[in-house]
Amino acid sequence: QLQLVESGGGLVQPGGSLRPSCAASGDTLNGYAISWFRQVPGKERERISCISGSGLRTNYSDSVKGRFTLSRDIAENTAYLQMSDLKPEDTAVYYCAADYASWCGRGDYWGQGTQVTVSS
Repeated sequence: QLQLVESGGGLVQPGGSLRPSCAASGDTLNGYAISWFRQVPGKERERISCISGSGLRTNYSDSVKGRFTLSRDIAENTAYLQMSDLKPEDTAVYYCAADYASWCGRGDYWGQGTQVTVSS
């Protein structure tokens, strides 16, 4: 069974960058569509990015488009979310999720989350 572990969150100043990672074990990520979600207390979890099971397509929410990039490294069995030009409103717990499908669904497998705080 696939297991996911996020890391790489932290505290960063506005305008800064972070690159959280989502390390997989138990199976190869090849063939899994990977999502990154984020959640702020009191609000619904928001999907901000998806990469297809083939790794050839990605999409992003309007809130992060042009600033965040989702990628995956099959050899390392890890997905990454490169976050740039961070804003205070990006503060949230970030989760990765995987669906054994060509495109992202509701997430069959989830990580435990990593906190990202953007503050001066």
